[in-house]
Amino acid sequence: MAVTIHPFYAAHRDALDAAMRQRLDLAEPMVCARTHLADIAAIRREMLDEFEIVLTQMPYVGGAASRMTEFFMRLTGFMAISRVLHRHGVPPSIIGDIERETYKAQLLTVPEEERLDSGRHFMSVENQQLLREQAATSATETHQKEFPEDFVYDFVEPSPGDHFDFGIDYKACGFCKFAARHGDREILPNICGLDFDAYATRGIHLERTQTLAGGATHCNFRFSRLQPDEHDGPARFAAASRTRKRR
Repeated sequence: MAVTIHPFYAAHRDALDAAMRQRLDLAEPMVCARTHLADIAAIRREMLDEFEIVLTQMPYVGGAASRMTEFFMRLTGFMAISRVLHRHGVPPSIIGDIERETYKAQLLTVPEEERLDSGRHFMSVENQQLLREQAATSATETHQKEFPEDFVYDFVEPSPGDHFDFGIDYKACGFCKFAARHGDREILPNICGLDFDAYATRGIHLERTQTLAGGATHCNFRFSRLQPDEHDGPARFAAASRTRKRR
C-alpha cells in the first residue's frame, strides 16, 4: 500500500512546498560556508526528497481546529534538513546554528507590523482564554485517544512576583513522539532551538529553562512582551541565545 500525505496537509501542499524552497534558498549559503559539503545542488535535491518523506510522516492532530497543527506545518520541514545534514556527517551543533539562522531569516521576510500584530494576538486576553480551553482539551482521555501524536499541555497562570504574562507547560511533545517514531532523537534539539526566534520576531520574549527533549518532565515556556526597541535587535537575540544555552 502506497504511503500518502494526510488530506489536510495535501490541501496545503503548495504553501508547504513554497516555504520549504524559500527555506533552502536561505540555508544554502550557510551550508556552503559552514560544512564540508561540495555538491550543494545534490544536497538540496536530497533535502527536497526527504521533505516528501516527512510530509507522509506528519501526524494529523486535528487540522485547523488544533493550534498545534501550525507547529507541525511550520517546523517539520527542518527535520528533513537535519536528517540530510546529519547523514552527511555535519555535527548537530552546526546543523542547529544553520537552522536557527535560516528560520530567523525566513521569519523576517514577513513585514514587521504583520509579525508584531501576530504577537499581540498571541498575548491577548482572548487568545489566553483559548489556550486555557485547548490545554484542558489536550489532557482529556478522549483527545489523547483520537490524536495520540498530539501535544499535551497545561496553561500556567503567573503567581505574585513572577515576571511573565502567562506560561505553557508541555507534558507531552508531538515532536518528541515524532522523533521517537522515526529515529530522529539526535536531531530533535534543533527543533527546540527554533522557538526563541519564532517568538522574538513577533515581539514576544520566551524564557524556557528545560525541555522534554533534554530529559525534563516538561517544557516550561514562559511568555512576556518585548520592549519596542528589543523586537529584532542584536541584544534581544543575544539574550535569547543565553537563555537557550541554559536548557
